[in-house]
Amino acid sequence: MYAQNGSAFMADEDLLNTVLADLKRTVREYTTAATESNCQAVRRVFNDLTMDTLRLQGELYTQMSQLNMYTPPGKALRQDLDKQIQTAQQTQQKCQQFVQQKTGGAGNYTQAANVPLHQANVHNQNPYYM
Repeated sequence: MYAQNGSAFMADEDLLNTVLADLKRTVREYTTAATESNCQAVRRVFNDLTMDTLRLQGELYTQMSQLNMYTPPGKALRQDLDKQIQTAQQTQQKCQQFVQQKTGGAGNYTQAANVPLHQANVHNQNPYYM
């Protein structure tokens, strides 16, 4: 982006990092709006906006990564990720049991995931790191 005098308003890398950060923030806000929505139609709109914004964020991240404009986070140990996934699954199971207890099992409480399974941004053949 250039100012009226033809000089760069902001370095491309800085500008794209700002847009990337804003997309992340927007996803969080759409997710909050979806979870707070009482209307299925409104919830669906925020789900769609979340998915569209996630797609844009992923595409921008990929482009920036290919242009060496983004330093990816450090690698995580596979066992640490597995532990976090297991903890999240246990929490989800406890929440489902709680809801079933409180609703007396009325109706099946199943909620489709808002997002598909996570696809790694970085592909690595090393089983110890993600």
